[in-house]
Amino acid sequence: MEIIKYPVRADWEKLTVRPSLDVTALFDTVRTVLHEVQQEGDAAVKRYGEKFDKVVLSSLLVTEDEFAEAEALVPEELKQAIRIAKGNIEKFHASQRFTGEKVETTPGVTCWQKAVAIEKVGLYIPGGTAPLFSTVLMLAVPARIAGCKEIVLCTPPNREGKVHPAILFAAKVAGVSKIVKAGGIQAIAAMTYGTASVPKVYKIFGPGNQYVTAAKQLVSLKDVAIDMPAGPSEVQVIADETANPSFIAADFLSQAEHGADSQSILVTDCEALIPQVEKAIREQLEQLPRKEITEKSLVNSRIILLKDQQEIIDFTNEYAPEHLIIQTRDYREMAEKIENAGSVFMGAFTPESAGDYASGTNHTLPTNGYAKAYSGVNLDSFIKKITFQEVTADGMKELGETIRVMAANEQLEAHRNAVTVRLNSLP
Repeated sequence: MEIIKYPVRADWEKLTVRPSLDVTALFDTVRTVLHEVQQEGDAAVKRYGEKFDKVVLSSLLVTEDEFAEAEALVPEELKQAIRIAKGNIEKFHASQRFTGEKVETTPGVTCWQKAVAIEKVGLYIPGGTAPLFSTVLMLAVPARIAGCKEIVLCTPPNREGKVHPAILFAAKVAGVSKIVKAGGIQAIAAMTYGTASVPKVYKIFGPGNQYVTAAKQLVSLKDVAIDMPAGPSEVQVIADETANPSFIAADFLSQAEHGADSQSILVTDCEALIPQVEKAIREQLEQLPRKEITEKSLVNSRIILLKDQQEIIDFTNEYAPEHLIIQTRDYREMAEKIENAGSVFMGAFTPESAGDYASGTNHTLPTNGYAKAYSGVNLDSFIKKITFQEVTADGMKELGETIRVMAANEQLEAHRNAVTVRLNSLP
């Protein structure tokens, strides 16, 4: 872990660099898989499942018997936790429902918007080193609230051809329409192009490894929409002399255990805090079962000492973290000054884990500085807005000449004529 004290502003840009892989190097492999799935459908999906996931499947779809089996295997304690989290996520996202109002912009000219759900959406849930059943809730719950008619979930099975029981239980609770046993590039391809088993969707959501990221990038160029650009997960902690070093260390390590390419950053103006945090990290790290992965991630992590609060705010808005934790005396006031962040966790007792699981906010967030321009997943991610306008005869009399003048000056005579013939028809 690197410690940087009082860096000059000219050096800030390199301090905001994340560990990342240039996925363009994978594009040839990805294109091959995409093409074969597009041409061969289920057969190619199964073939690549055998190659990459080491599993031979007779059917790609999860059956009702498998749902029932999974429900019996999930401990009641976890079932209850999933239900509580689902309820909070539902409550928060339902509050985001759009209510469009009709606006009379000119007498006789009325405009409005209508929110319409994306009809078919695809959710990708990684298998990897941990079953991300929480991501199932974060994506499927708002999709269902939005009114998506078909919610398709792809996730890689284990070598016995089974999907993790908690993923299946969460999917059932959240209202997923169909679960497909497919991971990696082939899953993205199946949802993009459609197969006999997998419906073609209009937008794909969810995290994944470098191959999934590359596949999403490629298919988004012309075939399907995606949620947002993705990169390794990250957290920034802002702390002052009032912060609890053990809390900071815990937040560092909870982020670091996501993967070897994750990044944790502490930014503070209190030099005395730094050795306390280092000590707490060392002590807590020894107790973690994912110690090896976490240690690799800490190589990418930094503690940065800045002069004052204004420098901290400026640096944070430049870094644009996916997750931002503020543990300072005046955390509410500081949070108001943050312009670029995916999700903000305010106060000593608000760990990133709260948003990752059960507070109600969404944990699918922009990484790698994209928080400067992108929002995290929310209800709007699953809808599109259609604009409407109605112009009455009186409205045409009122606004027609304005339209005619503008069209004439853009030298679009047919546009001008479409108004002229209407005006000429009026008494």
